[in-house]
Amino acid sequence: METRPNGRIDEQVRPFQRRVELLATIPGVSAHTSQVILAAIGADMARFPSAAHLASWAGVCPGNHESAGKSTAGRTRDGDPWFKGVLGQAANSATRAKDTYLAARFRRLAARRGKKRALVALQHSVLIAIWHMFTRGIEYADLGGDYFLERTGKTRATRRLVSQLNHLGFQVSLQPVQTT
Repeated sequence: METRPNGRIDEQVRPFQRRVELLATIPGVSAHTSQVILAAIGADMARFPSAAHLASWAGVCPGNHESAGKSTAGRTRDGDPWFKGVLGQAANSATRAKDTYLAARFRRLAARRGKKRALVALQHSVLIAIWHMFTRGIEYADLGGDYFLERTGKTRATRRLVSQLNHLGFQVSLQPVQTT
């Protein structure tokens, strides 16, 4: 009797089960997605000297076009369309995760650059994380949804929000919250 295709895939992936488990710690990456990612890039990261090499190979690194001394937005490389599709699904799933670094990064970039470019940037971030996880053998360490707020500082965010409200025609006076 012939085995199911999923059973054969599970059998082929069994030696790399630790890598599949590492990939599954990334928000938005399911078990099936991790198997596809592992099949595409392999378990050995020695062929990619750096994370940037992996992102370039996959075709999700930022484009770079310069002419006459002016830099403009360039296109990303073609890469493997099936692999980029799976990365896109993982990035899209990561945008819906609650209180994660990847979701916060997407919202931050989408506001400035648009949703499509933000998704490509998220794909890039996921691949960079995968390279570091595989080379060091560590799980994904999420920085949290408030990473950008903490990094830029609360006073800077407060100034920005008050400035936006003033620009909209509101006068704001701030009072600290009393916690009991």
